[in-house]
Amino acid sequence: MSTWKNIGPLSNIPVRGARRLCVKHLGKPVAVFRTGEDDIFALVDECPHKQGPLSEGIVAGRTVSCPLHNWVIGLDDGQALAPDQGTAQPLSVRVVEGDVYVYLPAALGAAA
Repeated sequence: MSTWKNIGPLSNIPVRGARRLCVKHLGKPVAVFRTGEDDIFALVDECPHKQGPLSEGIVAGRTVSCPLHNWVIGLDDGQALAPDQGTAQPLSVRVVEGDVYVYLPAALGAAA
């Protein structure tokens, strides 16, 4: 079943940083990122290269650098920047009255 999950106050996510969530999406960890401009993004917390924890990377602008091999991943769409290729699955996120919500969709092909 798809759901919007309240993961807590925006103030718990550091500016130019990330938090790995206790919730998982399809068995994979989820991370929420906050830019210097207070834009919020969510990705499955695995680099497409070697599954490094993106939540431990450096947030710069609208990207995060994987701490293992410095792959740069776009926070908007999860795409690795050239010349690297691959995608960290992006998830929808919203802020309502100071709380951050991440949308956890049901598995593709699963019964609704």
